[in-house]
Amino acid sequence: MAKKNVSKRTKAQAALEKATRQQASQQYVLRLYVAGLTPRSTLAIQNIRKICEEHLEGRYDLQVVDIYQQPVLAEGEQIIAAPTLVKKRPLPLRRFIGDMSNTERILVGMDLRTAAEKQAAAGGGPPEA
Repeated sequence: MAKKNVSKRTKAQAALEKATRQQASQQYVLRLYVAGLTPRSTLAIQNIRKICEEHLEGRYDLQVVDIYQQPVLAEGEQIIAAPTLVKKRPLPLRRFIGDMSNTERILVGMDLRTAAEKQAAAGGGPPEA
């Protein structure tokens, strides 16, 4: 019986390692919808570019869409607020609204960092009961 548990654990570890390697090589397809060159739009562009360069180095395609110049694209994506970031790939599709200044929220939402890693990075352990 003990050998079965070891075998299952080893298979689970192998599957986890494989998934981690695949995630590290995934190409991210992102589209940032902005409303002209307002200060908030400019900040969102700067913030998402910084996040991409630091955490996706060369594994991303970022398209910035001005909803005033390309309203059909915004309508097709049902964009109701700007700036809005749409993560198209890898699935699942995710949307983020705002100036992208909350880096941790973006990283967790894009599956680049888990909530547990976020807590550890903040220097806190598990919450006490």
